[in-house]
Amino acid sequence: MTWQTIEAPPGLPPPRPMTVRAQSIPARHTFPEHAHPWHQVVYAISGVLAVAVAGRSFVISPEQAVWLPTGLRHRVGSLLGAEFRSLWIAEEAGHGLPETPTVFGVSPLLQALIVEAAGIESQPDEDGYAGRVTGLILDGLRRARPLPGALPWPRGEALAALCEALYADPADRRGPQDWGRALGMSERTLARRFEAELGMSLRSWRRRLRLFKAIELLGGGLGVTRTAMELGYGSTSAFVYAFRTGMGRSPQAHLRGHGADRVARAPAPAGGRPS
Repeated sequence: MTWQTIEAPPGLPPPRPMTVRAQSIPARHTFPEHAHPWHQVVYAISGVLAVAVAGRSFVISPEQAVWLPTGLRHRVGSLLGAEFRSLWIAEEAGHGLPETPTVFGVSPLLQALIVEAAGIESQPDEDGYAGRVTGLILDGLRRARPLPGALPWPRGEALAALCEALYADPADRRGPQDWGRALGMSERTLARRFEAELGMSLRSWRRRLRLFKAIELLGGGLGVTRTAMELGYGSTSAFVYAFRTGMGRSPQAHLRGHGADRVARAPAPAGGRPS
């Protein structure tokens, strides 16, 4: 199944100092490769984005974003659809921020600020509120924690088809020999191309995919046992061990942390404070 191209609206003014664009990206749609004369933060409040930049491709979840410095050619799309929030930041406002493309973690506060900035984007800033939100976002970006990497994604069509199939069904148990046969190449050729395009083995990539999908499924409200089944683990305990190894905490602790975040962000009931 081919990807469809999204054309950006023409004649958009440069950010002064920041512009937030909110856009829904349908499944298997992408912007063509391009660059901006300003910085950009690539982020989605829901769904998963596919990003290609600086000779590599990867996907990010709503817990991650990508910082793209001025003038860097890139391509952004989504395999299954996403609610895209793109931050354009003027060159002079990017002091103290990375000079290279960087994947970083998005805190609940930074996410809430981005959502708020998108909601007031077209409103006049008569009392300076929008400017204060912008300042907080820039401060949040400077304090954001860089991540060692997102989920790598291949550029070649053959391996992309393999990765898309596994992303749709992480429980698929076909091994390198089966996939090589399906793609018309030997197991050795498949292994060599996987290492060349993604910098890791198919086995290592599947392990990282399962962790990536676990965060996505748990964040969507799926329980630990059901998540383990969806990802193809033989038991819940095997999933818990793999999650703890990759994340440094158990799925239950991850869920408790996100539950606390949701409570902290919830509005107070009308007529009183939250209990």
